[in-house]
Amino acid sequence: MEYLVFRLYGAMASWGEVSVGESRHSAHYPGKSAITGLLAAALGIERVQEALQLELVNGYRQAVKVLSRGTLAKDYHTAQAPDSVGKFLYRTRRDELVVGRERLGTILSQREYIADAQALVAIKAMAQAHWPLEDLAQALARPKFHLYLGRKAFPLSAPTAAQRINADNFRGAFEGYQLPDLLNYHPERARQPRWLPADAHSQYYWEGDIEEFSAEDEQFSAKAVQQLNRLDEPLSRKRWQFQPRLENYWQS
Repeated sequence: MEYLVFRLYGAMASWGEVSVGESRHSAHYPGKSAITGLLAAALGIERVQEALQLELVNGYRQAVKVLSRGTLAKDYHTAQAPDSVGKFLYRTRRDELVVGRERLGTILSQREYIADAQALVAIKAMAQAHWPLEDLAQALARPKFHLYLGRKAFPLSAPTAAQRINADNFRGAFEGYQLPDLLNYHPERARQPRWLPADAHSQYYWEGDIEEFSAEDEQFSAKAVQQLNRLDEPLSRKRWQFQPRLENYWQS
């Protein structure tokens, strides 16, 4: 089985969780919607192309290996935006501030961000996958749109360094990935970054059955796997709707 494995690292990231009221929480690793959006941006899929976005949602399974959880940061955030009453469509920020000046209101929120976090993402193509993994790898190397970690203000701080790996399962794909140094990146000189402790425990999250991650051995036991319910699978980008998704969790 072939897998596509790539690295996500940035000085800042924001992996949005379910938001209620003014509190906007962030997970410490990217979920289904975040990875789908990143791949869509790399391929050049626009937000209005909902059918193509759903092809990415339904055609691939993903797994995440958290190398570093990073540091949680919080921000008291204020923003001004006009209400949506009326038939006028605000196409630019200038339209909001000039045309919608009389309708401006201030939005207050507490927002969470993750600083200096690093994770690996593994993608497996299903039978109905629209794009082969080779196309996804090329798109990540030469993305059509700007790639960012949850928010446009948080660009990647290192190349994704996508690699196609043949393995029996997600765990084997992660183990076969040659992690490049964050500094002076060169694909032929891959090594562990100095700031990552050699004995660091890794956290794994994946879709599908337990067997799709790893076979039973001395280190891995299915009894230690927890099942999480996350509301992060895109259902409709136009209506900003998401549906629940089961995800497995294991810590090495």
